[in-house]
Amino acid sequence: MKKTLILLTILTCFFNCKVTEKPQFIKVENIKVLESTSRFITVTADAFFLNPNSIGGQLKTDGIKVIVNNNELAAVTSESFKVPARKEFSIPLQAKIPTDSLLSNKNLSSLLGSFLSKKMTVQYLGEIKYKVLGFSHTYQVDRTEDVKIKL
Repeated sequence: MKKTLILLTILTCFFNCKVTEKPQFIKVENIKVLESTSRFITVTADAFFLNPNSIGGQLKTDGIKVIVNNNELAAVTSESFKVPARKEFSIPLQAKIPTDSLLSNKNLSSLLGSFLSKKMTVQYLGEIKYKVLGFSHTYQVDRTEDVKIKL
């Protein structure tokens, strides 16, 4: 009797749990300069999702490029993020841009323009990958914002 009850509980949970729906990618927001030093400028953003599934999964963000003033300067690198079940959540997208890459010959005119306008254009471009129980999905990210810089 106990084995039958356990088996019925497992089967009920298995058939009533949503697993194959992908989390909904909502938006990328809050692009800003978190920190700037003589060696690096740290740029952050938040990617928002809604997971309708009864179980979580994993998100990987390693394919996202950071483009500043139309020049690819860095990439988001991070560990996998755990996706909570049946919940709206956000993951941080952070990249460190070496200041010497900003000062290269091809970036000098855009850098000068940024200093004069006290703004720089930051674009996140790439893919976020979601995986759960053999099911996977890729989200395209393409978000651009003008970010104020402090001199």
